[in-house]
Amino acid sequence: MSKALGMVEYKTVASGMTAADIMIKTASIEVLEAMPVCPGKYLVTVSGDLSAVRAAVDAAAAYNSAYLIDSFVLGNPHDSIFGAIKGTNEVREPEALGILETFTAASAIVAADTTAKTADVDLIELRLAKGLCGKSYLLITGDVASVTAAIEKAKSGVEEGMFLDSSIIARPDKQLWDSIL
Repeated sequence: MSKALGMVEYKTVASGMTAADIMIKTASIEVLEAMPVCPGKYLVTVSGDLSAVRAAVDAAAAYNSAYLIDSFVLGNPHDSIFGAIKGTNEVREPEALGILETFTAASAIVAADTTAKTADVDLIELRLAKGLCGKSYLLITGDVASVTAAIEKAKSGVEEGMFLDSSIIARPDKQLWDSIL
């Protein structure tokens, strides 16, 4: 079975929970997370076979599209995405720090996948909407050139209106690294 990852992000809890139910009833998928996040949005993240994930996300997106904020389907997500979402990726030798912030969780995950596939960088963390008023961000590390290339490529792929900010810190202070790692 091929690996795929998908998400829908709704403006309301009621629409999000209903969309989750629709997704589960539409295709054979695994719900990784279904939860409310600030400011009252609802995220549903699923995995499974690409065709099943696509069918589930499409069915959910068709339901109450006026309340749908964002969605995606990744056919072959980078392996580090899952650890970054859970905050379990291990960083051996941190170098430059890349930060990319978006208005939605879905766009942050797609951007993280892009960074991991663009250059030799390590995905540190994906912080998805929790405690961020619905915004999300990703952190990567690697040499300055790789981090720069990855962040620039990810920025260009973020849907219009969803990109918020980004930064590259060439040599973060040890105290900053200690607070991140």
